[in-house]
Amino acid sequence: MSVSHTEVIVVGAGPTGLLLAGDLAEAGIAVTVLEKRGAEISNLSRAFAVHARTLETLDARGLADDLFALGGNKLQRLFIFGRATLDLSVLGSRFDCVLMTPQYNVERVLRERAAAAGVDFRFGHEVTGIEQSGGTVTVATDQGDFTASYVVGADGVRSAVREAVGIPFPGESVLRSLMLADVKLADPPAQSPMTNGANGAFCFVSDFQDGCWRVIAWNRENQQDDDAPVDLEEIRTAVKLAFGTDFGMHDQRWASRFHSDERQAPTYRAKGVFLAGDAAHCHSPAGGQGMNTGIQDAANLSWKLAAVLRGADPALLDTYEAERHPVGEAVLRSSGRIIRVAANTSRVARALRGVAIAAALRIKPVMHRLVGEISGIDIRYGHAHDEHRLVGTRAEDVDLADGTRLYEALRGGRFVVLDSAAHESASHDNADAFVANAASASPDDLVRVIRPDGYLGWVGADDPAAIADYLKTRAGKS
Repeated sequence: MSVSHTEVIVVGAGPTGLLLAGDLAEAGIAVTVLEKRGAEISNLSRAFAVHARTLETLDARGLADDLFALGGNKLQRLFIFGRATLDLSVLGSRFDCVLMTPQYNVERVLRERAAAAGVDFRFGHEVTGIEQSGGTVTVATDQGDFTASYVVGADGVRSAVREAVGIPFPGESVLRSLMLADVKLADPPAQSPMTNGANGAFCFVSDFQDGCWRVIAWNRENQQDDDAPVDLEEIRTAVKLAFGTDFGMHDQRWASRFHSDERQAPTYRAKGVFLAGDAAHCHSPAGGQGMNTGIQDAANLSWKLAAVLRGADPALLDTYEAERHPVGEAVLRSSGRIIRVAANTSRVARALRGVAIAAALRIKPVMHRLVGEISGIDIRYGHAHDEHRLVGTRAEDVDLADGTRLYEALRGGRFVVLDSAAHESASHDNADAFVANAASASPDDLVRVIRPDGYLGWVGADDPAAIADYLKTRAGKS
């Protein structure tokens, strides 16, 4: 068999792999995507919540409006356990909401963008092994071998890439026999989404606004193996136990059964091989953070790979795990707390749960912390002791003096040097970054360098030499 060579191989054509591949291709990097499935985008919805930070990430690629155009339910409030409400309107984002839309819509916009950028898709290719030698990674598949400088495993919980390079995946199963289905409801709830737990069961229902509702249900008294078929009556029973009604459930579009694991790879890298998304971490569906966390992994890794391949300091790649592994840990903790609270069948716990959570959410700092955590808006990467305290924080979208927005300036995977409007003009001339003036002066009158993933990389007083030095090590050759 012939061997095909490229700069980066991405294994897996889900949302994580597609965003990563599209970013790299737009940066001029040769990318091949290997996917064991066929070319058809599955019409099974799987993930469905697109949180604010992910919407910002898509906006920085010109895709957020395209995704909204495909339909879905834009929610500013989430109703949990009958009495508690999460108010997403407090988010300091252009997207003060969560978009409930099927995963296949996300995959569609990401795949179209990746294909237009020149990504080489190889469907029906199953990875069978990986070898590394002399800075080259060889990926063996059932259709032939491929070589590249770097490989990213974005191939899910049962990652063939992770297994091939010997990275463990420690953790435990939290719940067995969770049921997932898309159904129609004759008498739907007045609010969406809704979550409740009672009588040994819990359930989540959400409107897709396409005539179908997503249902996640669990019944302590009905525990079966993952491969056991799911009957509509099973779901009805669990929903009735949790809510007291099955909402007139009918016309099951599809259903599956799965177990919820909490697992995380201890390292996201083995030499020239990286892990992203579910291949690196998995957790309960509570909070709807799985797909979102994977997309954020990809946004963090893609610009670093592109920069190093263009000549930036290879040590930049070490920051991927340093920044994203703690985020994976945090998501495991937060989703784990939610699922354990939901699954608690104690009468006392049920009686206090909604009241206690509702009372806590009336405290503004608590509300802001929870919505910031779930939405991804509050994720920060930290900074060195000699860096400004804002380094590593998310850059808020701001209006620019030319009438555009910061997140529009980020498109194309660029760094942006954002000068204060208090200065007559930006004093920077660097081919590795887009230089822009804010439409209004910042309170601190500082210059900010925004990384391609929308986080602040450098902050300080106007210092062209220091900014040029920062970009030299982070951006690579123009």
